[in-house]
Amino acid sequence: MAGRRRWSTEQILDAAAELLLTGDAETFSVRRLAAALGTDSSSLYRHFRNKTELLRAVADRILLSAMDGYRPEGDWKQRLTSLALRLRAAFGQQPQLAAVWGRHGSGGAGSRLVMEEVLRALRASGLPDEEIPACYHRLVVLIASLITAEGGFGAVGAEEHEQGMEQFRVAVLGADPDRFPTLAHFAREIRPLGADRRAAFEEILAAHLAHIEASVPRPRP
Repeated sequence: MAGRRRWSTEQILDAAAELLLTGDAETFSVRRLAAALGTDSSSLYRHFRNKTELLRAVADRILLSAMDGYRPEGDWKQRLTSLALRLRAAFGQQPQLAAVWGRHGSGGAGSRLVMEEVLRALRASGLPDEEIPACYHRLVVLIASLITAEGGFGAVGAEEHEQGMEQFRVAVLGADPDRFPTLAHFAREIRPLGADRRAAFEEILAAHLAHIEASVPRPRP
């Protein structure tokens, strides 16, 4: 009787990414992945100790793809903006995986490349070294939160999207002006959360970078 096929780490990650495109981190399991590969869970545990480690490896491949060909250009704000938009675009190709990164993070080579560039850019801003770690943490939380939220919108199917739009129209345009007078006043101008996501992403990021810039010590005359 022929033995079971041996799968490489990259092949396992390919299959996991495909499985996550039709589900999410909650429904994903090593057992389901093993079944999709036609093997047993024990063979996958030779590559990854547990589900979380596997999910982090899948997310790290997105970070690696985002950093592929990246070259820092411009000042520190331009570098951070370019990096954030590259991450956004990479997860935009596989929006279901954005939530995996937001929840489980990544500790692989892709993560280290991102961390190195963010820290270098912040150091180039003129911030004192002692302030950079906390500033780094806040910035990465912001970027991950924006990408995760956008990934949630991107993963919604056409039918679910239309249902959400109908609920939005009922909630906003159908608001009782006596009970919700301010909402009724602005109802025609209020946009759904999924609208103009790129502009919102860039404006929020720019505002945060401006906040960082304002905190950089100025040289005394």
